[in-house]
Amino acid sequence: MRGAAVTAEGLGMDGPRGTVFRDVELCAEAGELVAVQGPSGSGRTCLLLALTGRMRTTAGRVEVDGLPLPKRMAAVREITALGPVPDVNDPEPALTVAEHLRERSLLRPYFRGWRRERTAARRERLDHALELAGLSLEELPKGPRTTVRQLERTQELRLGVALALLDEPRLIAVDDVGLKLSDAERLEMWGLLRAVAAAGVTVLASCTQAPEDAAVLRIDAAQAHDPAPGTGGDGVPDPSATERPGPAADADEAGTTEEPTAQHATDSPQQTATSKEGPGDAFAETGRA
Repeated sequence: MRGAAVTAEGLGMDGPRGTVFRDVELCAEAGELVAVQGPSGSGRTCLLLALTGRMRTTAGRVEVDGLPLPKRMAAVREITALGPVPDVNDPEPALTVAEHLRERSLLRPYFRGWRRERTAARRERLDHALELAGLSLEELPKGPRTTVRQLERTQELRLGVALALLDEPRLIAVDDVGLKLSDAERLEMWGLLRAVAAAGVTVLASCTQAPEDAAVLRIDAAQAHDPAPGTGGDGVPDPSATERPGPAADADEAGTTEEPTAQHATDSPQQTATSKEGPGDAFAETGRA
């Protein structure tokens, strides 16, 4: 995998009631793990969404793999993916792990504007994503038939990372790494993100406390005076306020400046695809029927 370098200078985002974040400086090399550290409400989530082409900034300059934002938001979305981002792309608790994986695999060509893959190629990509995310379907309580609500917290996070890796992105963003985790589990998840970065994928991960050996981008609460448009008081984005991924060019690339009004923020695994294959084929798609 080839990672995407990210550079930002004086990056900021303003909402109708104030500043979300401002004066962000970042220089992340391809394949680097960067911890975005700041307290709740400091704009961490909005920054991650902005750096992956899913929210529009209002100040400064930023490039992802040489693509300027916000001008090339659609192109940036095609080479980036969201790992677990609470309240944005939470997996559906009632669906099984296999159903989430199959759905994301089937949706990938539609979101990215590619032709539908052969089954063998899709299975190979799935196996690679699961291996890199450290998620063994055989070790789950009910194997691939395990529902999300039956997963341990770390297993759910690994599933979110695997779903992101199915897109073969050059950069992934993971929000609030330490949420609901013990100290040991937090170290485990940082180890996972280091492994993803070591495989060549650039990783941006937000947290309240970064590990000592990580490259850190600090955001102070003083930088954020008010949430972004469409966010709550804690700075967590409302999906209706962000952009939907897809093959179509964004407004700026089409020569207009109209703000997006799409309904979803991310490549959500909860969306469904039309297929002649029935739900029972979910386990076959994982290669572990």
